[in-house]
Amino acid sequence: MLYLVPTPIGNLEDMTYRSVRILKEVDYILAEDTRSSRPLLQHYAIDQPLYAHHAHNEQESSLQVVTDLKAGKSVALISDAGTPGISDPGFYLLRACVAEGLAVSCLPGASAVIPALVGAGLACDRFHFEGFLPHKKGRQSRLDYLADLPNTFALYESPHRLEKCLQQLAKVCGEERQAVVCRELSKKFESFHRGNLSELQAFFKAHPDKVRGEIVIVVEGQTEKKKKKDKYAKFKKAPKRPELD
Repeated sequence: MLYLVPTPIGNLEDMTYRSVRILKEVDYILAEDTRSSRPLLQHYAIDQPLYAHHAHNEQESSLQVVTDLKAGKSVALISDAGTPGISDPGFYLLRACVAEGLAVSCLPGASAVIPALVGAGLACDRFHFEGFLPHKKGRQSRLDYLADLPNTFALYESPHRLEKCLQQLAKVCGEERQAVVCRELSKKFESFHRGNLSELQAFFKAHPDKVRGEIVIVVEGQTEKKKKKDKYAKFKKAPKRPELD
C-alpha cells in the first residue's frame, strides 16, 4: 500500500502516533527533500530507507514505486512539511497508483491552510484554496478570478513576494478588503496580522523584519462587504418627514 503521510509544518509535536507507526513499518519512505526530512525521522527514531521523490524525478520514481507496490511492498510518501499533494509533490504518484488499481491511504494531519483559515477569523464555512499563484504567466488572470469570488480564499506566498502580492490583491480586490497574513503557523513566532489589504501592505513594507517564514494569506470574499452594506443600508438615509396638512 502507498501511504501519504502528513508531517509537521513547524512544531514536531504535531506528528500523530499513527503517522510515526506507519513510517516505522513501511519498507521505505519517499521524501521531497531528504535533507529536510531526515531530522524529523531521527527525532522519532525512524530508520527506514529514505529516497528522494520531487518534481524533477517524480515520473521515474513513480514507475519504480508502482513496481514495488505490485510486488507487495509498502511505501510512505512525505513532503517537507504538511500533506503531500497539497502544493507539494504527490499527485502524479497518487494518480499512477489509482490507475493501476493499487491501494492508497492518505493519513489526516498537518496542513497550513486549515489552521490559517480558522485562525484568521474570516468566514470559512465555504472557502477557496488557491495554493501558490503563478509567478508570471497567468498571474493576473488568477488574481482577477480571486477578486470576484463570493467566499473567503487562501493562498500561499513566499516572504520575498509578500509585499508585491498584497499590492496586487489591493488593486484587484480593493484596498478596503479585509485580509489576514498568517506567518510561521505552529512555530514559536506564529502570528496573525489582520487589517485591510492597504494596511497590511503598509505594515509589511515598514517592518521588513516581519516578512519571514512560511506565509498564508487569507482574504474575505467579494460579497461579504456588499452584504454588510445592504444590511445597514436602511439606516444610512433618514426617512422623509410626512407632509403637514
